[in-house]
Amino acid sequence: MRMSQEFERILIGPREMGLVDEDAAASGIDSFRLMQSAGEAVAAVALGYYPDALRFAVLCGPGNNGGDGYVAADALARAGANVSVYALGAESLKGDAAIARTGLAGEVQPLAGYAARPGDVIVDAIFGAGLSRDVPDDVARIIADCGKLSLPVVAADVPSGLDGETGEIRGAAFAASHTVTFMARKPGHLLLPGRELCGTLHVFDIGIPKRLVTARAGKLWENDPGLFSAALVGPTAQSHKYARGHVAVFSGGPTSSGAARLSATAALKAGAGAVTLVSPPEALAVNAAHLNAVMLREADSRAIRAMLSDHRVSAFVVGPGYGVSANLRELALSLLTKPTVLDADALTAFASEPKSLFEAIRAEGATVVMTPHEGEFGRLFPDIAGADGSKVERARKAAGRSGAVIVYKGSDTVIAAPDGRAAINTNAPADLATAGSGDVLAGITAAMLAHAAPAFEAACAAVWIHGQAGQVAGRGLTAETLVDVIPQAVPELA
Repeated sequence: MRMSQEFERILIGPREMGLVDEDAAASGIDSFRLMQSAGEAVAAVALGYYPDALRFAVLCGPGNNGGDGYVAADALARAGANVSVYALGAESLKGDAAIARTGLAGEVQPLAGYAARPGDVIVDAIFGAGLSRDVPDDVARIIADCGKLSLPVVAADVPSGLDGETGEIRGAAFAASHTVTFMARKPGHLLLPGRELCGTLHVFDIGIPKRLVTARAGKLWENDPGLFSAALVGPTAQSHKYARGHVAVFSGGPTSSGAARLSATAALKAGAGAVTLVSPPEALAVNAAHLNAVMLREADSRAIRAMLSDHRVSAFVVGPGYGVSANLRELALSLLTKPTVLDADALTAFASEPKSLFEAIRAEGATVVMTPHEGEFGRLFPDIAGADGSKVERARKAAGRSGAVIVYKGSDTVIAAPDGRAAINTNAPADLATAGSGDVLAGITAAMLAHAAPAFEAACAAVWIHGQAGQVAGRGLTAETLVDVIPQAVPELA
């Protein structure tokens, strides 16, 4: 059953999904009927994609995920398929899983006895999304054997061995061709490396009321335009350049000014009505030689004070190519009266004293977006970076501590707000891992802030547009070609 786009955006953790199941049962819904729907959905995908399978090897575990497998095996057998069932912990089954096992005709063999052979299609129902320990040795061996033969795998909920909360591999994990999950996706379906193990992801509505799912879901979503478009305003016939926002970007010295120019040009391409590059005197000539539509202004204390008091200046970018120094720390702190993007050197500059930055953000009630990559995140938040938990949890903790919206960059960029909202971005191609790409993202983010979007929505928009531009630019993109295609990546705005 097709779900609404808004509902499809929801991500729900394994623990919360367990509570949803309990709520459904408490409301009078037959929990075994839900298991039947789940197992039949797995069987439908397996038959639909592999109708000519020589054998479906259904691997069942000791919990409800195994129950889904027993139902799937029964459905496959009733459809006339050749089915063999192998189980772990069949003797200790309880509840609905035990009922599902009882309803399966035919032999169930020990999981340790399964020997992978060419022509098998694996139906993986060993462990579900709540797995938080390494898989047993027998399971790891089976995973390795199936991988050597490149056998197709249809996984129930998540590929066994994948932590549905963190996306991490627990010792070993199947690389599924298809993953069938129920009602809503888990964070581990989108976070890496989990995203690369799920193959094609199918989400089935098995009959739990959506209100029960949304009531338990935390403030976590997949990032897409539906999450941020309502907060952005496009130009109208009566718009003038300053009505569309004025971004000021601070440049480093003459040999490192390219990063700031990338940010400035990206802000202009992303829809800012005016962009000014604020340059130290020694870099004015080199910056002037490369700029056309971006305005240029010499950096001095009077100019900065003027921009802070000028209502037409909407947002700042500081950090790209600036150079780490005490002067940079002072500059960054002075800008917090207006929406500000802190990137690159502006993050590293506070590595030895991050508390001073966080206290200033909170004292000012500042609108700040920080865009750390893994290394910068570790320097600003060393205890959080080294702690267990998912990337989402780390980003949320960093946002809560700093008072800023955190864009925790990577192939699975996470955007987190101090109030606990978070989004996982999935549209970024691997080609974005190139020099200057982060500078472009900083500029796009400032353009979104200049549109008067709230910081979380502005950051979500910028990350999505950045990923979309990467797709448009294609293989071999550079930061310069990425900037050129930004207008094609900006969604239509009201």
